[in-house]
Amino acid sequence: MPRPTPGLPTRPQILHFIETADKPAGKREIARAFGLTAQQKIALKALLKDMADEGLIDGGPGRAFHKMGGVPKVTVLRIVDVDDGGNVWAVPDRWEAETPAPRLRVRDRKKGALGIGQRILARTEDAGQGLIAHPMKVLEKASEQILGVLREEGGKYWLTGVEKKERREFAVFDRGDAAAGDLVLCDLAGRPPGLSVRVVERLGDPFAPRSFSLIAIHKLGIPDVFSEAALEEAERVAAQTLGEGREDLRDLPIVAIDPADARDHDDAVWAAPDDDPANEGGWKAVVAIADVGFYVRPGSALDKEARARGNSVYFPDRVVPMLPEILSAHVCSLVEGEDRAALACHLQVSKSGALKGWRFTRAVVRIAANIAYEDAQAVIDRGEGDLLPVLRPLWACWHALAKARDAREPLDLDLPERRVVLDEKGRILSVAPRERLDAHRLIEDYMIAANVAAAKALEAKKAPVMYRVHLPPSREKLVALKDYLETFDVPFALGQVLKPATFNHILTRIGEADFRPQVMEQVLRTQTQAYYAPANQGHFGLSLGSYAHFTSPIRRYADLVVHRALAGAYALGPGGQLPDGDEMERIGEGISRLERRAMEAERDTVDRYVAAFLSERVGDEVDARITGVQNYGFFATVEGIGGDGLMSVRDLGGEYFRFDEAARTLVGETSGDAYALGQRLRLRLAEANPVSGALRFELPGGKAAAPPRGPRVLKRRGRPANIRHQGKRR
Repeated sequence: MPRPTPGLPTRPQILHFIETADKPAGKREIARAFGLTAQQKIALKALLKDMADEGLIDGGPGRAFHKMGGVPKVTVLRIVDVDDGGNVWAVPDRWEAETPAPRLRVRDRKKGALGIGQRILARTEDAGQGLIAHPMKVLEKASEQILGVLREEGGKYWLTGVEKKERREFAVFDRGDAAAGDLVLCDLAGRPPGLSVRVVERLGDPFAPRSFSLIAIHKLGIPDVFSEAALEEAERVAAQTLGEGREDLRDLPIVAIDPADARDHDDAVWAAPDDDPANEGGWKAVVAIADVGFYVRPGSALDKEARARGNSVYFPDRVVPMLPEILSAHVCSLVEGEDRAALACHLQVSKSGALKGWRFTRAVVRIAANIAYEDAQAVIDRGEGDLLPVLRPLWACWHALAKARDAREPLDLDLPERRVVLDEKGRILSVAPRERLDAHRLIEDYMIAANVAAAKALEAKKAPVMYRVHLPPSREKLVALKDYLETFDVPFALGQVLKPATFNHILTRIGEADFRPQVMEQVLRTQTQAYYAPANQGHFGLSLGSYAHFTSPIRRYADLVVHRALAGAYALGPGGQLPDGDEMERIGEGISRLERRAMEAERDTVDRYVAAFLSERVGDEVDARITGVQNYGFFATVEGIGGDGLMSVRDLGGEYFRFDEAARTLVGETSGDAYALGQRLRLRLAEANPVSGALRFELPGGKAAAPPRGPRVLKRRGRPANIRHQGKRR
């Protein structure tokens, strides 16, 4: 490769260097290649950060860069499959991007030399028809494990995997004490045609009410057992007194408003009219947050466990807490009538909702009431109840905060959250969208105000901050959104000044059209994923310049870091030590990754509960909406319940259907009928698998049924480009 011309490189030059370098290309390698001066190296760092923010490049292990969504030129891969044709397939050993990990075909020169679980250092290339890996060195083997259910046939045992995409069964060469029908964790071994598994752990009945979350816990490696050292330490610190010098707020009627089934209580609120003449018509408020930092000190056994977990993981049937239960559910939790240690955020709110001032204290509080959202809302709506004198000023101050929120126009996507309701034995009673009340918005706005105050208070002291960062969408995603919106005749101009309100205006323009839900989902997919970092990049979605998570230290490690920073910056007592900048960056990367793991676990578990709930309706017709279209069929979700399932193109009848990738439709060659994103239709539920969470649909009349009269495909610029949604509203 010719040596680059000296001087600060352009974006295209950096991309070309990264793609053609014969070894991992980090900031140091780029600076050396272009012969940069010390001053130019500073500019290069900023340029690389901008390129990452724009979605052009991504960071890999060892601080090397590679093209966004791509694989480093030299990286560690893990062998995950050897197919029946002898092809060896691998995935990156570490993959932290939002997109699914790519599969690479390994050039195994010594056929049969590489087996599942093997780790290799490899040089990678894009061969046009897919990624290829050239092994450089064989590393220590890692066990490739698979979750599944045992099945017996003819005296032999087979394993059926729990993954939706896994269609194969594996022979079991050692089942231990497991029996047919058991959910088991296995080591995968061998090579085709002799791939087999050995049971390493029996997990019990896969259809038992509490097994669905257990599948996610084992599949994703979520630690659910605390070390003896952490448990002993939790017992010891839980017995300590609250300490001296705390502000006494026990006379304030502070209330904690939470879900009815809340397992812990991080936050509580209070508000009253402000008697400060300089804030006429304004409000004073207290957001009291559990003082977890008083109990969990830096470097302790509890701290190490909390950092390794990153956050609590919430399932319909259980919680895997970040901290032992004696702290998370008892001593730290703000429960009614008990003295509790709190970090109190005192806010001064103007009548227009602006934050005029804030201060933080370590306090002792006694919660006046733990009240569910629905009950708090009922008191306000009825205008009566013992808590009305406490809740009324809370609501009045919130109306001011809501004014300020509306003025800054944050992203407003009202996507329903599914709520799985279980009985006392863990059996499913219902699955339905969670009701959205003013009480929910009230607590959200108080928490946002406290989070902003925490970030700004630390900035005022030039102290380290663990920011919650949400970047604007990349140009690549905006182009995809533009193409998508064109299918609904909704214009979207690229190059405009992008604000959250830009997306709100799209939804306002659409109104209550049938396709509004899928446009909201597409707008959500366009957004970048928020993360934690000590460098402030603002929060695009909330339309805020400085934002940190402060209000949930029982369940998020990021909030505990912010508590420690406040304690140190404002001399609030013990537990205020923080690591240096590089370590803060590593903590941010780690807890961001663990947050994504928790989200995947929670989503997968709800899918399994939904499939279990729908399994009793197999054979019934259901109202569905198309959520994705591919050349092999379309995915649909059951209206009002959720749970995605596949409708294979093979089951769409005898007509040939052509896939229009630009419009995301399947179009009948003869009739012109189409299956398109957002289309509502009746489908027959053919299969619901609670273990994998997978659903499968058929047309109501079976395979031979004619497709319903779908949206017509209009011709534009010589291709099917526009979909008219003509169906009736439901």
